Amino acid sequence: MGRSDRQQFNYLMLGREAYEERAWEDAYRFFSRAGEAAPLAMDDLERLAMSAYLTGRDEEYLRVLEQTHHAYLDAGECHRAARCAFWLGLRLVFRGEMAPAAGWFGRAHRLLEREPQDCAEQGYLMLPNVEQHLAAGNLEAAYAAARGAVEIGEHFADADLVACARHLQGRVLLRQRRTTEGFALLDEAMVSVTAGELSPLLTGLIYCSVIEACQQVHALGRAREWTSALGRWCAEQPQLISFSGTCLMHRAEIKRLSGAWQDAIDEAQQAVERLTQSNNRKDAAGAWYQLAETHRLRGDFDAAEQAYRSASQYGFEPQPGLALLRLANRHIDAAAAAIRRVMGATTDHLRRMRLLPAHVEIMLAADDIEEARRACRELEDAAKGYGTELLRALAAHARGAVELAEGKAQAAVIWLRQAIEGWQQVDAPYEAARARVMMGLACRALGDKDGAALELQAARTVFQQLGATPDVSRVDTLLGIRSDEACGLSARELQVLRLIATGKTNKEIANELQLSGKTVDRHVSNIFSKLDVPTRAAATAWAYEHRLI
Repeated sequence: MGRSDRQQFNYLMLGREAYEERAWEDAYRFFSRAGEAAPLAMDDLERLAMSAYLTGRDEEYLRVLEQTHHAYLDAGECHRAARCAFWLGLRLVFRGEMAPAAGWFGRAHRLLEREPQDCAEQGYLMLPNVEQHLAAGNLEAAYAAARGAVEIGEHFADADLVACARHLQGRVLLRQRRTTEGFALLDEAMVSVTAGELSPLLTGLIYCSVIEACQQVHALGRAREWTSALGRWCAEQPQLISFSGTCLMHRAEIKRLSGAWQDAIDEAQQAVERLTQSNNRKDAAGAWYQLAETHRLRGDFDAAEQAYRSASQYGFEPQPGLALLRLANRHIDAAAAAIRRVMGATTDHLRRMRLLPAHVEIMLAADDIEEARRACRELEDAAKGYGTELLRALAAHARGAVELAEGKAQAAVIWLRQAIEGWQQVDAPYEAARARVMMGLACRALGDKDGAALELQAARTVFQQLGATPDVSRVDTLLGIRSDEACGLSARELQVLRLIATGKTNKEIANELQLSGKTVDRHVSNIFSKLDVPTRAAATAWAYEHRLI
């Protein structure tokens, strides 16, 4: 054995060992070095391609997988060549490159047509058909194709194919509002995932797909559970890049709903970095959107605007968040035009569900109660069809808001109580506090001043704890407390004032709000000037006097 051969052998052994240990960066490095010494065998080429994918080297993954495809063709192994063609096509679909993807799928079909024997690859090539039927709304055909793929996978004992096709069956059933059956199939597929029975690629893909399906139908409890499981899987592989970014994106949304807003911002920012690195534009756009949503709720409207625009640049429709940002800035006509435009262009009922709560809120602000009621009815129909706790809370919240707008305060109280209880059950403190504000208004309309004050003060406490600056200001106005607007403080200045009152230094405030030191210094100077106070102690006393703390 020559020196070059020994060198390659050593690198191959190290690469295979790293691959088994799921040290993907090490595996990529060793297989690459082995390939520089001498051509790799086909199995090692596949390992190199997979290591490239899992470390976020998208172009390298496609290049090496295409090389592997041709190596199998040269060896006369058409089934394995067809499988490589399938994965090339699927990755290109994820990148939005549909024409090249169709070309690779077509090549895979032709290769299998030459083979007299049935094979598992025939089942894999049925999976794109499932997605096409789903996109077209042909749910029966989608389910039939997924069922056929399951049967082929079971015949050839291909665990990856069975789990992937079965979870697609579950997604079809969810679209048909057969939630109990759909979740049962998703959970069954996830057994194989969590038991470590699948390849790393299918494990990550199914995790992400199942979490997305749960989020689409607002099954927050399941989404939380599977996101936690995905997080543990990613944590076990410190060198994993590809799916760790998507996990962070999902975690950011769940953290936001749960009220951990700074954590949501931190994880969304990390997700943007990792997903951009791995060329996952779809999920990078989703991470930008989650970042924008949290900034909006905190009253950091400039940062929210920029993040919504970034999401849009990545191909993501930044609604309803951007319309709600316009509403928060009291640009009601712009908000109404935006939500009407996107609702009119959206026919998919799962996507409409994501828009409906904001549609109700914005139409009520625009005094179009009839349109708000129509949107509310559609949301209630979805809640009945899917039966998830979060959807029921959203529908009750919307119904309470509509009843209150129509002057039916007693009816509003009933629905808002259901909404508050629903939000508490799913651990969504911000939404529960918003429902309590409306409950306070309903109590006030019914002449119950004490009940109104209790609800509003309870909501204010939650908003204060979360850092929901715009909501605190609104409740202060409702309670008759001197508001930040009356003193000319901006939402960001009010946020800085509250942190000053807790004893934080300018440097600590800058770190917490992720601002530069000069920006915080300017905010503090403005606060002193607007409040006509000389010191931090005086500013703190003013904040306590006006019940901002």
